Amino acid sequence: MAFVDQLTIYLDTMVLAKLLAAALAGGLIGLERERHGRPAGLRTHMLVALASCLMMVVSEVFYIKYSALDADSVVRLDPARVAAQIVTGIGFLGAGVILKEGVNVRGLTTAASLWMVAGLGMAFGTGMFATGAVATALSLFGLVWLKRLDPVLRKDRYTSLKITAGYRDHLAEDVEKILKARKLRIVDVRMSVDRVDEEMVLEYVVTNHRQRVGRDLAASIMHLDAVRRISYR
Repeated sequence: MAFVDQLTIYLDTMVLAKLLAAALAGGLIGLERERHGRPAGLRTHMLVALASCLMMVVSEVFYIKYSALDADSVVRLDPARVAAQIVTGIGFLGAGVILKEGVNVRGLTTAASLWMVAGLGMAFGTGMFATGAVATALSLFGLVWLKRLDPVLRKDRYTSLKITAGYRDHLAEDVEKILKARKLRIVDVRMSVDRVDEEMVLEYVVTNHRQRVGRDLAASIMHLDAVRRISYR
């Protein structure tokens, strides 16, 4: 009986340590997301890590509790099933934070961090403290330090441009001359013409390897004849 009591105390201590470690890891990553104003922040990441850890602990307890059942029993236990469902279920949360705004997609990093903290919770839930700690450190390195490389990296910057103007011949050619003069590459173009209201709409997606050019580009195009309205993002 004393042995059972000692084992119970040990298990409770280990479970508590696992939950605390998972909460800390998820909270650290969530804090970084919270600082950047992301929809899934400190509380969400902490809860995901805690929930994953708790599910792994419960899965292990089920397996230990019913380990006396033999292979011929009606009840079949597989601890890996819970882990597989965690990986599948976290996809719903990840999809909820991904937003598409024009040609830009936001929330991918936050979705990936949610997936990561789910993995951290599973690691701590199975008692892999060293592995979870290293994974937490690497995750924070990727989120905090690698972000500082953004101003240095040479990457495409996309601008979506919409021009509303009165109908005029060769307006599209004049706009494209301005784009080429600024060394902008046209990724996509759409044009609609309304001859009843004498109006035309031009939509461009352009890109370059330098800085964003929306404001200066819009100012240049506004000087063209018949242009009424410009919007960009």
